[in-house]
This record gives sequence, C-alpha cells and structure tokens, in this order.
Amino acid sequence: MTTGPATRVPQEERTRAMRARLLDATVELLVERGFGGTTTTLVSERAGVSRGAQLHHFPSKNALVVAAVEHLTRVRGSELEAAAVDLPTGPRRTRAVLEVLGDHFSSPVFTAALELWVAARTDQALLAAVAPLEQRVGREVHRLTVELLGADESRPGVRELVQATLDLVRGLGLAATITDDARRRARILDQWSATLDAALRDAPQESA
Repeated sequence: MTTGPATRVPQEERTRAMRARLLDATVELLVERGFGGTTTTLVSERAGVSRGAQLHHFPSKNALVVAAVEHLTRVRGSELEAAAVDLPTGPRRTRAVLEVLGDHFSSPVFTAALELWVAARTDQALLAAVAPLEQRVGREVHRLTVELLGADESRPGVRELVQATLDLVRGLGLAATITDDARRRARILDQWSATLDAALRDAPQESA
C-alpha cells in the first residue's frame, strides 16, 4: 500500500489553508484591537484553529506577527496592482491614480500595517522584520506610481514629486484612522492632481 503524494497533497493543502486562516485572523485583529490587543489565543479562536496547531507553526506572538507582515506585504502589493488595471487614460488619469493610492493607504490592510509600525518602534525584534519588508513595499509602490503616472524620473525634480505624492496619500490614510473626512480628502486630491499634472508637464529636461 503506497502513501505517497496522493496522501501528502491534501495534508499540504490543509496546512496552507490553516496558515492562511491564522494570518488573516491576525490582520483582522490588528485592525480591530491593535497590536496590544492581538493575542495568540484570540487569533487561534478567530481562525478556528487549535492552540496546539497554532503554536506548532507560530510558537510566539512575534513569530505570528512577522508572518502576518509578510502576508500583508503580498496582499498590499496584489491589491494595488489589481486596482491599477482599470485606470482610465487621458486627462483624468492622474486623479484616478491618486484615488487608487488614497484607497490603498486608507484600507484595513494599511491600518494593520500601521499597527505593526507603531509596535516595531519599541520592539527591536519586530523592527528587524518589519523594516526591510516596508522598504520593499515602499520601493514597489514607488515604482508602480511612476509607471501609472508615466513619470520620467530622469527629469530633475520628478522623483521628488512622486515621493511627495506618496507622502501625501500616506498622510491622508493616517488621518483617516482618526476621522473619516472623505470630502476633505477629495478636495486635497483634486488640487494635488492639478498641481502634479502641471509640475510633471513643466519639469525641466535633464541637461546633457
């Protein structure tokens, strides 16, 4: 009687599904209760996973949260890429790009990541895991923003304009965790869209 891949594959699938439930539950609890209120017991209860199984894969809260950081990194990237697919062309594109970025930085996924940033400030082990991943996310979001805007970063000042755009939408996302002011955000993005279009259009060519 053989017990090869036919029996191993379902077990591997169950394990992946269980880990995914644990990571999703961790993200949900980070959003709902913050880092301090997220415990391994609550995570296992939310995920419907036994404590023993959870501890087998993630023996500590930090191990679980670090894995959730990596999970968040993938989710944030895929969500942003998916939202960018349906962007319009023409004069309304810049404003649409800003809306996609604004939604990204005010989503529950960003809120969960923000909880990790705050916790990592005073937790060196968590910081060691969070910092390089956030740097990678930052580079990818910057690259995608340049691509979506059709910005030429060889022109003086354009890279700084793109970074200022990301700093702006990130700041609006941070403000949204305190109060929901969609109309104010819309006015700011309207104005920045016009400013950004003019600045990108008028950016000087790099001298030879």
